Amino acid sequence: MSTFGAEVHTAESCKTSVMAVRDALYVLSGKWKLPLIVALSNGPQRFNEIQKALEDITPKILSKELKELELNEFVERKVFSTTPVTVVYELTPYSKSLDKVVSELRAWGMEHRQRLVAGMRRESANHASVSHG
Repeated sequence: MSTFGAEVHTAESCKTSVMAVRDALYVLSGKWKLPLIVALSNGPQRFNEIQKALEDITPKILSKELKELELNEFVERKVFSTTPVTVVYELTPYSKSLDKVVSELRAWGMEHRQRLVAGMRRESANHASVSHG
C-alpha cells in the first residue's frame, strides 16, 4: 500500500483513483480546454474575442473545443437575434466545479515556470564560468 496525500490506497482504491483521473483528463485534455475556460472566466465573450485572448488558436480548433466544452456542460452558447446574429459563449454554473482545479493548476504552473527560468539562469551562469575559466 502507498499513500497519496492523506489517503491510504489499496489496489482497488488506486484503480478507482486512476479511472477518476482518466475521466477528468478525457473531458479536459488537450492544449486549449483549460486556457479556454480561464479566458471565459472574465465573462461572456464572442468567438473572435476568445480567439484573440488565446492568441495562436485556429478558428477550426476553437470551434471544436467550444463544442466539446458545451457537450460536457462547461460552456453555454447563446445566440441573439440581432442583425447580424450575435453569438456569445459563457461558462455555466457547472464550470465552477473546476475553480479549485484551475486555481491549483495556475499556481503550480507559475511555480514551475519560475523553477525552469531559475534553472536556465544557473545553467547559463555555469556555462559562462566554464567558458571563461
